[in-house]
Amino acid sequence: MTKTMTVSEAMCKRRTIRGFRPEPVAEDLLKKILETAQLAPSNCNTQPWFLTVVSGQARDKLEQALMAELISGKTPTPVFTLGDANLEGIYKERQYACAADYYQTMGVERADKAGRNELMAKNWQFFGAPHVGFLTMPSTMGPVNAIDMGIYLQSLMLLLVEHGLDSCAQGALANFPDPIKEIAGIPEGHGIICGLSFGYADEEAKINEVKMDRADLKQSVKFVS
Repeated sequence: MTKTMTVSEAMCKRRTIRGFRPEPVAEDLLKKILETAQLAPSNCNTQPWFLTVVSGQARDKLEQALMAELISGKTPTPVFTLGDANLEGIYKERQYACAADYYQTMGVERADKAGRNELMAKNWQFFGAPHVGFLTMPSTMGPVNAIDMGIYLQSLMLLLVEHGLDSCAQGALANFPDPIKEIAGIPEGHGIICGLSFGYADEEAKINEVKMDRADLKQSVKFVS
């Protein structure tokens, strides 16, 4: 009898994967995972999330279109403020440390601007994943609704881990919404919160050797009694 993975085990096993094998996820398995993710809680049961999953030829077409936007130097036009827009202090330091770990693992020096740009461009190539999902909500909604989106996203990522899959949540995929609207057909009036590249991890990919640490509990939690 197969042992069911606990939530704690899924939390410990889950990490951001940036190298994937090309084989797609079976449609019936993906639907099973997404049906369970629908059980995520939300404020007043509003369920503001909508997920558009792009695969196959549409995925490849979208990658080409997004890379064309990037190469052209087009100014990003996200609907919502990106997560790295107003970072200061320890939060900015953590962001820099995260990037530095990836550059170091991939042998890219800080002064190598071309190498850093090439590594960054992998975001819009979905890190080679066979599927990419775009998590959207009505553009009239705000931070409180975004909490629900985060709950749904975390639920989905843990469910993927439970079924032997991995993922990478990407705020960068909200930068160029026009090709996504055209090719993926996200709902009218919705804005992209983030993208989620997912599939089976390529265990041989060097980029997947990076493992991020976490802040000590006392930096994030306070007990008052």
